[in-house]
Amino acid sequence: MADLITVEDPDDPRLRDYTGLTDVELRRKREPAEGLFIAEGEKVIRRAKDAGYEMRSMLLSAKWVDVMRDVIDELPAPVYAVSPELAERVTGYHVHRGALASMQRKPLPNADELLRTTRRVVVMESVNDHTNIGAIFRSGAALGMDAVLLSPDCADPLYRRSVKVSMGAVFSVPYARLESWPKGLESVREAGFKLLALTPDEKATAIDEAAPHRLERVALMLGAEGDGLSTQALVAADEWVRIPMAHGVDSLNVGAAAAVAFYAVATGRPQV
Repeated sequence: MADLITVEDPDDPRLRDYTGLTDVELRRKREPAEGLFIAEGEKVIRRAKDAGYEMRSMLLSAKWVDVMRDVIDELPAPVYAVSPELAERVTGYHVHRGALASMQRKPLPNADELLRTTRRVVVMESVNDHTNIGAIFRSGAALGMDAVLLSPDCADPLYRRSVKVSMGAVFSVPYARLESWPKGLESVREAGFKLLALTPDEKATAIDEAAPHRLERVALMLGAEGDGLSTQALVAADEWVRIPMAHGVDSLNVGAAAAVAFYAVATGRPQV
């Protein structure tokens, strides 16, 4: 059973895991280095726990103690009960959901491990917007993608905003980082995957015509918002595919485009 500890000092060192959560640059460096990530909200905390992540501690406002009582009683990690005002002073923002947990990261698998046991893989290049990362993971989980591979410069899927937007889907879709880019794509092809680059370029094949759902193994490549896939990534692809557009729209947000493309990979009937 966890200890329930009332804390009234925002500088209490026991709250260090939760300090400065709005400082993106600080947290991007600190969390992976210290092997932790922050789960926000009851559902996300429960999903992290159910996915086997070890809890370091919880930070709760008083009204959330009863809601999380079963988790508190089950786990040995300390639980810090604080006022909403103190939570805001510690974290740097108003904690709307009233519940935060510091979780211990797991070692990432390597890309080769994932490729041996998967058929539908997402490959992201330079996607650094945490909202987009979370949205892509959520769509990937919902639409049957097996795993995610990240270029070395992609954002951290376990950053608080990514976890929150994904509603915990980052815990259910395994992911790994490619050690080099675009050279790392060679190992994906060698594992039997056809590399499909998603691009709005008119020279690309309409994704329904490419029929990715009929391929034995597919790796769908997505680029960053605005810039899209780099020239090097496009050259490395086996085929370019696009989502047909109507009403003069030239492209979709990468999160929305990913969802449409995942549906095509799974069923062959993209909705546009």
